[in-house]
Amino acid sequence: MKVTLIGTGYVGLVTGACLADVGNDVLCFDVDARKIAMLEGGEIPIYEPGLREIVRANAAAGRLTFTTDAKQATRHGRIQMIAVGTPPGEDGSADLSHVLAAARNIAEHMDAPKIVVDKSTVPVGTADKVRAAIAEGLKKRGADIAFSVVSNPEFLKEGAAVEDFMRPDRIVVGADDPVAVTALRELYGPFQRSHDRLQVMDVRSAELTKYAANAMLATRISFMNELALLAERLGADIEHVRIGIGSDPRIGYHFLYPGTGYGGSCFPKDVTALLRTAQEHGLDLKVVGAVEEANERQKGVLVDKVLKKFGSDLAGRKFALWGLAFKPNTDDMREAPSLVIIERLLKAGATVTAFDPVAMEEAEKTYKSESGITFAGTAMQATQGADALLIATEWKAFRSPDFDALKASLKSPVIFDGRNLYEPAVVRSKGFEYYPIGR
Repeated sequence: MKVTLIGTGYVGLVTGACLADVGNDVLCFDVDARKIAMLEGGEIPIYEPGLREIVRANAAAGRLTFTTDAKQATRHGRIQMIAVGTPPGEDGSADLSHVLAAARNIAEHMDAPKIVVDKSTVPVGTADKVRAAIAEGLKKRGADIAFSVVSNPEFLKEGAAVEDFMRPDRIVVGADDPVAVTALRELYGPFQRSHDRLQVMDVRSAELTKYAANAMLATRISFMNELALLAERLGADIEHVRIGIGSDPRIGYHFLYPGTGYGGSCFPKDVTALLRTAQEHGLDLKVVGAVEEANERQKGVLVDKVLKKFGSDLAGRKFALWGLAFKPNTDDMREAPSLVIIERLLKAGATVTAFDPVAMEEAEKTYKSESGITFAGTAMQATQGADALLIATEWKAFRSPDFDALKASLKSPVIFDGRNLYEPAVVRSKGFEYYPIGR
């Protein structure tokens, strides 16, 4: 099948590459010429395990191509997948300007029937706006060309996106056009050969499903973070509590790990956008609002522990920070807890030396004009002469350090563990002061 991906960000590039990998003819379009040049040169603008290899292999095979030409992109695919960003606006609502610009481009250049697929995470009612924008564009041209608009939200986890796309647990399709549904069944056929994972529903339900899924996962995270705060006050161990409730099959273990709060490109903006959508329809979502509020508080918990230990004035103190990305296996620092940690440490007068296995380049861009933070070449180098170590991301490389070497490197043997990587008794037996979350 001929498919056009509009947008070569995280969702667009993973989707395009994986669709090409099963034999489709995929053209990826982006207005960013620098990004397209990178992709044509075999490089990718994001870090995602396994993605570069798939992009290169399918580009070499001629199944995956790239362009900045909107007309070429529109004429190429019968299926036009919109996968552009929907950043939060000033009021927290999703900014649909890029989505609607893509719709207008399609209307301007289409010369045959199209199936327009909203792949971006968008509020309920966006498909109606996309449909109206295309209809208006065709009317201006005096063109009578059939098209349909479908909602097909993605459920990809950063760091495991290729695996998630290739082996999906569900494929949600919101459509009222049987022809479009048939086309998407054909498109996704190779990814569900063992059994049918495609769920067909109305467009608005599909749009809401994406927000509902992310809000539910965010709720589990914030719930456990609040219980972790309570566990500390009560002298309980949140890890024991996690195992105790996770063993209930009605609850399960997923997304029950306490820490320094959630971040990334999805959960924060999607929770905010869902709240805003509800407000626009006269509804105050109490639970979802509390989830957002709890998460903002949690991002500061690790620094609260630092201030309790060292005092409110951190002038002259240096701290090592392990982890900058919001989660492992990505270089994405959007809304990362590390940003709040660094900001508060610097504001209190401290300096920070940080290390992350893949997010260093992104961090250097973020802090290029900030003199209070430096970046180390290795995790151990970051700890040289530091008053304490803070851990913000649960990278595997941080799970089994040489504690003797770490103790020798630090100025004082203190660890603030925002991801509960270690057993408290083990670390304390090595001579460390150890401050985890909820333990």
